[in-house]
Amino acid sequence: MPWLQIKVQTSPDHAEQYEDLLLAAGCAAVTYQDTEDEPIFEPDLGTTPLWNNTTVTGLFAAEHNLEETLELLHEAQISLFGEQEQKPSFKSEILEDKDWEREWMSHYHPMQFGENFWVCPSWCEVPDSSAVNLMLDPGLAFGTGTHPTTALCLEWLAAQTLQDEAVVDYGCGSGILGIAALLLGAKSVTGVDIDPQALQATQDNLVRNQLEASRLPVYFPEDVPPIQADTLVANILAGPLKQLAPTLAELIKPGGKLLLSGLLDSQGEEVIEHYSQWFDMEPAANKEEWIRLSGTKRH
Repeated sequence: MPWLQIKVQTSPDHAEQYEDLLLAAGCAAVTYQDTEDEPIFEPDLGTTPLWNNTTVTGLFAAEHNLEETLELLHEAQISLFGEQEQKPSFKSEILEDKDWEREWMSHYHPMQFGENFWVCPSWCEVPDSSAVNLMLDPGLAFGTGTHPTTALCLEWLAAQTLQDEAVVDYGCGSGILGIAALLLGAKSVTGVDIDPQALQATQDNLVRNQLEASRLPVYFPEDVPPIQADTLVANILAGPLKQLAPTLAELIKPGGKLLLSGLLDSQGEEVIEHYSQWFDMEPAANKEEWIRLSGTKRH
């Protein structure tokens, strides 16, 4: 069936008030969107900042009386803003009926990284059955291959000799990097993440690729056993990567390889400075405004 929606363009200070109003009016769901394409690349830990111009959208069933809700919102504005001329604008519209699951699935396609490695959504046919194919279900955890940082990491992994190596995927998300390492020859991978949904997604995608669970055990950071990895990959964010530098260095054996991403170009030098006391770092690789760093641990 079709849906109805009301969009309110407002500031971060009033976004939650409009969310409460829409929910009180009977909407089925509320979403926040960036009105003016001003992404927040790396918020402070523990914060959920909103954009300077935020669109709050309420989704309603087709039989809902939008006129009554719009009247409620206009009345609420008077108490919020008084009689000032500039108030948040409202837009109401009919949302066409779609198969939303198929709509979501249509955004993902097989992607090639390197000469012989593909990441394929689990509902797609593999484009090259003779290649190394990673079957992935893009679920709640981060990591599908579409983001530049994930692509940079996959390209790096596809170019390495990982045969019989022990690998750590720190911040494993969907498990895409750890599973890629296994398919590319690694003996074992240890997955680490703070999000229980990520640990579950990694295990689910491991099964999807017909790999034994024992080859990729997953842990919360405080539970990681002592490891001396041949290769460690961490696609997180600059702030956590700087804080984790001593921890990650301890998990890699001398001569082992380090791969870092989740970084903006402007953050590279500071992260390199944190890791240079243990690693010989290589020049950054760029994709759009994001970078990948790699290095080798000194003996």
